[in-house]
Amino acid sequence: MPPTDLEGRLVTIARESTWFRPALVAVRSLNLPSWCIGAGAVRNLVWDSLHDFQAPSALSDVDVAHFDASDLSAERDAEIQRRLTNIHPSPWEVTNQAAVHTWFEATFGHSVVPLDSLEDAIASWPEFATSVGLTLRDDDSIDVIAPHGLDDLFSMVVRRNPTRVSVDTYRRRIEQKQYQRRWPRATVVPC
Repeated sequence: MPPTDLEGRLVTIARESTWFRPALVAVRSLNLPSWCIGAGAVRNLVWDSLHDFQAPSALSDVDVAHFDASDLSAERDAEIQRRLTNIHPSPWEVTNQAAVHTWFEATFGHSVVPLDSLEDAIASWPEFATSVGLTLRDDDSIDVIAPHGLDDLFSMVVRRNPTRVSVDTYRRRIEQKQYQRRWPRATVVPC
C-alpha cells in the first residue's frame, strides 16, 4: 500500500531532522527484530516542525519500543539502553512492549493483557497523536506505524486513547506535559 500524504510528510520531517535521523540509525545498528522510535519523540519532532521551531524542544527521553517475547527482563532493556548510549549519547528509554503486562498494574493501578506485537502496543499508547512509531529499514526506507492514523499528530490534537489509559492518568499527563504552553497551536480534548 502506498504511503499517505501525511506519512510522506512525517518521513520527510524525520529524514531532515538533525537529531531524529541519527537516533534512528543508532537503534537500527542494534539489529533488534521489531522496534521503533515513537511516542513523545515523534510528537516533538512533528510539532516542533509545524511550529517552525529552529531548535528542538526539550525531550525527557527518546522512546525506543521493541517487541521480544523471548526475554521480558528489565535487564535486557537496560542493556539495550546502555548500548544505545554508547553508540549515540542521548536520553534513551527502552521498553520491551512484550513485557508491559508484567509491570503495568504496579505502575498504573490496573492489569492489562499481554500485547501481541509492536503494532498492538503502539495502538495502546496514551494519546492518538503519540500512538506513532518510526523504524529505519536496512535500505534506509522509513516505516510508519500509526494504528490510529496521523490526523491528530498533524492537527496537533491531544486526545485520550481509551485502550489502556484511564481518564485520571490522561488528566495527569495533560497537567504534566503542558502541551499548549510548549506548542501554542496544540488543542487538548478534555475528558
